[in-house]
Amino acid sequence: MKRFNKRREKPEFDQKLLDLARVTRVVKGGRRFRFRATLVIGNRKGKVGVGVDKGSDVADAIKKAFDKAKKNMIEIDVSSGTISHDVLQKLGGAKVLLKPASKGRGIIAGGAVRAVMDLAGIKDIVSKSLGSSNKLNVARVTMEALKQLSITRKLKGDLSIKKKEKKAEK
Repeated sequence: MKRFNKRREKPEFDQKLLDLARVTRVVKGGRRFRFRATLVIGNRKGKVGVGVDKGSDVADAIKKAFDKAKKNMIEIDVSSGTISHDVLQKLGGAKVLLKPASKGRGIIAGGAVRAVMDLAGIKDIVSKSLGSSNKLNVARVTMEALKQLSITRKLKGDLSIKKKEKKAEK
């Protein structure tokens, strides 16, 4: 039996499972169970995404959520280690406030906001989550807040950025 000393490649994106829920559908014969995974992925260098999906088993749900997160990725500037300005964003019942912090302060955030900031590569930030404590909604509103930053662009060709660039050229 041969053994290969092949090194495992480091994955392109780190991931953090925010929430794993068992969801039930009641049918004539009883209950049907599925799993819903909420996942945050990022490369800690400015790319981050949030994905949610359901599957018949846990591994299937996580894989599908990973694929969705990859599709919904945004890119932000993390060269300074913090964000460029204050952002207050509301989405549904969740509200999040993000403020830049001085070097060495660390990530002052809770739960879903902390996961998104860590995987985005932001080292110093102060945040407050207001309203809803639902992990999925807080993660989504954090992503929307990051999109509000002036140097953010959505991957896969965001039209609004291209229009702004064309106006700047004229």
